[in-house]
Amino acid sequence: MTEKKKVNVTIDGRNFTVVGDSSEEYVKGLALYVDRKIKEMSSKNDRLSSSMAATLAAFNITDELYKSNEELESLKTEAKDPMENYDSLLNQLNKEKEENQELQRKCDEYKDELIEARRQNELLSKEKDNQKNALDMKEKELQQSQNLIKKLQDKIYENQVELVQTKKELEEVLKSYDKEKNIFSKEEV
Repeated sequence: MTEKKKVNVTIDGRNFTVVGDSSEEYVKGLALYVDRKIKEMSSKNDRLSSSMAATLAAFNITDELYKSNEELESLKTEAKDPMENYDSLLNQLNKEKEENQELQRKCDEYKDELIEARRQNELLSKEKDNQKNALDMKEKELQQSQNLIKKLQDKIYENQVELVQTKKELEEVLKSYDKEKNIFSKEEV
């Protein structure tokens, strides 16, 4: 049984003791993030009470969580098909390798007989060559599939980077909008 840890944190000027299995660094990081979100809400509107600022911060954190979960599910869905195909191609390659190894073993067993029967040797050689060609084609297909998976993974990474950049830009726009809104609101009063 894991021993529970107590971690003292400060959120919005209040001290809390958090009990759980997580590391102290992790818990303090969460508390710092929540504290920043509450301060961000308070700085945008100085008329908010502590509980209103905390509620809005919780709402924004929940929004981030839901969006991240949606993005994660979308990325899982996008990555599912290439990964399923990869396993299938890998299994097929392994089967082809096993078949090739079995053919090689049979060739070794019948080597003496095949020397005496030249015609049979030519037929088996052709069959072996055909299997090798088929294996080469499968290996090329596997390589193409691996390249496609790599490109898709790179694209997912680029999209994640773009998403982070877009989120940052959106936060900047929202900050700018809130500032303009506060200025406009103060001018109306």
